[in-house]
Amino acid sequence: MLDADGAPLWRSHEPPDYSCPFCSLAAGDVSHPSNRCELTDLVHRDEDLLVFIAADGFGPHPGHAMITPTAHRESLYDLDDDLAAKIGIMSRDVALAIRLAWDPEGTSVRQHNEPAGNQHVWHYHLHVFPRYRDDMLYRHLREPMAPEERARWAEQLRPALQEVLRRKA
Repeated sequence: MLDADGAPLWRSHEPPDYSCPFCSLAAGDVSHPSNRCELTDLVHRDEDLLVFIAADGFGPHPGHAMITPTAHRESLYDLDDDLAAKIGIMSRDVALAIRLAWDPEGTSVRQHNEPAGNQHVWHYHLHVFPRYRDDMLYRHLREPMAPEERARWAEQLRPALQEVLRRKA
C-alpha cells in the first residue's frame, strides 16, 4: 500500500540475503541449514495457502497450526483482499479441524508484524492454537518441538482438516 506520494506505508525488515523457510516449505525443499521446517509438518496445501504444524510449541499443549501464503508476502501489509479473505476462511476451517482432532476447550488465532510486533519469520503467517482453560498460553515462551513430534501433530490434524473441507464442498 502506498501513501499519497507513492511511497510504501511501511518498510521491509527482511534481510537482503534472507532464506525464507516458508517459501522453501512451499517449494518442497527444506534443506537450507537455517530452515527448521520439515515436509512432514505439512497438513494442507492448495494453490494459495499452506497449513502446517509450527516448529515451536508453547507450554503444556505445544501443537498448533500455522497458515501462510504459498507466495512470499512479508507481512499483513502485503496481502491483497482476496488472499486475506482466503486466510480468514482457512483460519476458521483449521480451528474447526483442531476441535475435531484434539478436542480443546477453545481456539485462538494470532499474527505478528514487524520486529516490534514480535514477527520472527519474514513471511506472513497466522497461528491457530488449541486452547484449554487456564493454559496461560500468552505467558509461555516458545519451545522447539522435535520434527517427529510435529509429524504426529500433523498426522492427527490432516484428516480432520480434510473432513472440514469435504463438508464444505
